[in-house]
Amino acid sequence: MTSPSAYVTLVTNADYAMGATALARSLRVTRTAADIVVLHTGGVGRSVLDPMQQLNCRLIEVEHLPLSDAFNERHARGKLHSAAPFVKGRKPDFHSPLDNFCKLRLWELTEYQRCVFIDADAIVLRNIDKLFQYPEFSAAPNVYETLGDFRRMNSGVFVARPSADTFRHMLARLDQPESFWKRTDQTFLQTYFPDWHGLPVYFNMLQYVWFTMPVLWDWKSISVLHYQYEKPWESDHPKAAMLQPLIDLWHAFHAGDDLPDISAMANPEEAA
Repeated sequence: MTSPSAYVTLVTNADYAMGATALARSLRVTRTAADIVVLHTGGVGRSVLDPMQQLNCRLIEVEHLPLSDAFNERHARGKLHSAAPFVKGRKPDFHSPLDNFCKLRLWELTEYQRCVFIDADAIVLRNIDKLFQYPEFSAAPNVYETLGDFRRMNSGVFVARPSADTFRHMLARLDQPESFWKRTDQTFLQTYFPDWHGLPVYFNMLQYVWFTMPVLWDWKSISVLHYQYEKPWESDHPKAAMLQPLIDLWHAFHAGDDLPDISAMANPEEAA
């Protein structure tokens, strides 16, 4: 028997399986009654998925979207990063832009009335079940450097209503001749839902805010911490020194260790 609501994440390789394990454990700590669904592609071995199985996640294998060869070529990692390079941070080698479009498989989960998608490189710090009451399509702004970022959406956390019709329409809109979504699913979703409902930034707090906009950082308000760009499990993390308190927090969730009192943790200025 499934819940009417589900948190959904996506695992496309062993690295994101590590992230999803920490995410699932963080959701369990919040005592949510919603299902936790892990969409995973065929390249992920069963042993890698076992930790999520032990956390009572619902594992659903999905295929990549049926997209044209021309679309896939335009959005391959080398082509996309060359045409629309990342200049603010570094994407790890295991990141594959085409994988991101598998997020749209969420709209096929029609056994649920509402879903909240959370990227596998995020952790949840307090219960966020109230998000299931938000309308489709709700997402937080892509804020990590300046206040001007508030006009853009970040697809690391969003609220959606599964629908076979919506999924079909998305596929038709996505793969148009010469279509190019420079930030993959994020650019597409902002275009598909131009009147997206803005969530408070604390439902998707991007880790770079820690050192770029410390005045915005408030541990007592942050509900979801999203490790955009560099990942906390990377051994060659180029920004580890600046983000060490956040990295340590992620590792505590991943390992199932005792968690610190979030509300008592130092703010960026105090931790510096």
